[in-house]
Amino acid sequence: MEEYGYLWQLALILASTKLFGLVTKRFKMPQVVGALLAGLILGPAILGNLLNGVMVGGHDLGALTLYQTPFIDHMAEIGVIVLMFCAGLETDINELKKCGLASFVIAVLGVIVPLIGGGLFTYWFLEAGWIEPAKASSLFMQAVFVGVILTATSVSITVETLQEMGKLKTASGNAILGAAIIDDILGIIALTIVISLGGKSGKGAETTPLGIVLLKIVLFFVFVAVFGFIIYKLYKKWCEHDGKGMHRHAIMAFVICLLMSFAAEYFFGVADITGAFFAGVIISMTQKDQFIASKFDVVAYMLLSPIFFASIGLNVNIHGMTQTLIIFTIILCVIAVISKIAGCGFGALLCKYTKRESVQIGAGMVCRGEVALIVAQKGISVGLLSEVFFAPVVIMVLVTTLLSPIILKMLFAK
Repeated sequence: MEEYGYLWQLALILASTKLFGLVTKRFKMPQVVGALLAGLILGPAILGNLLNGVMVGGHDLGALTLYQTPFIDHMAEIGVIVLMFCAGLETDINELKKCGLASFVIAVLGVIVPLIGGGLFTYWFLEAGWIEPAKASSLFMQAVFVGVILTATSVSITVETLQEMGKLKTASGNAILGAAIIDDILGIIALTIVISLGGKSGKGAETTPLGIVLLKIVLFFVFVAVFGFIIYKLYKKWCEHDGKGMHRHAIMAFVICLLMSFAAEYFFGVADITGAFFAGVIISMTQKDQFIASKFDVVAYMLLSPIFFASIGLNVNIHGMTQTLIIFTIILCVIAVISKIAGCGFGALLCKYTKRESVQIGAGMVCRGEVALIVAQKGISVGLLSEVFFAPVVIMVLVTTLLSPIILKMLFAK
């Protein structure tokens, strides 16, 4: 059974994530939430704990539930790389140029305020000794990392809600979409800096001098610019002389994604997902971007995305939720909502939007999603974040996902 157990695990993940995804979709929530719940309910947190040690016919029923394995870990790592590559593919550079100063100001303040708010609050809890920190990282870096997690925005729910109400093409709707594009870029840059400054302390590596870290970050973006320009030119020329609908384009795009992910980690000490994201941005400027995106959407939807988000649920330890951690989670959720509304709303006010529009824009940026989960997972894997923070982050994502459409409908109601 153990030798072929990965087949059962894979089948269970795909079936359960789809089933739970359909259920959450009926409640106007993204299927990502369903995948998270599948891992949470069928994993060690709930069903695995209940059935562990229960014997039927000489078989332990606990072995039939979902649990973390090296196979799932590796597939989830590939999954997150593909997800970030797809996020890069969806980044429209031309649209980014059109966003203008207003969207930029809204996005910048929408990153700074949650970063500071979440960071200060987490540092206070860690400094007081109320939460056990990761031993391989400083309290300051762990607090900053929680702040970085709060900067992430997922506007998919916002877009669906505004479309449903016919408000997507309003001044507020356009500002939200523009700011969201810039927010993604700023979030990736913030992640890059924090991961690099924190080093691989969790892996037992020595702390790198600040000057070297900053130099590596600068060199990474130089590498992205130079390598990206070369790849763009070569790829564009290849596309012009090649037939349509060739699968080799998708294969070569994936090769570029993996190479940039490897180079980011190995040569520059930058998160592999950052390399994957910028690989997607480079490919998005070519003629084949839509064709390649369609191929990756199938792979991500059928296999990699369910595994990654189910693995997130598997890693959540709700039994370790002490009273202190519950209080931390509640306050974190409040800060996550208020900081985005305050930061983005103030940015909108500075750009001459009305008070009503400013609050609407801030509310539209509240929802967190897959990016926050990806950042949290990365922080734990490199030792920059204690595993005790994982459950609060997942709960925060679920809460903001549920609250976002409710708040928007209240604010946009006539």
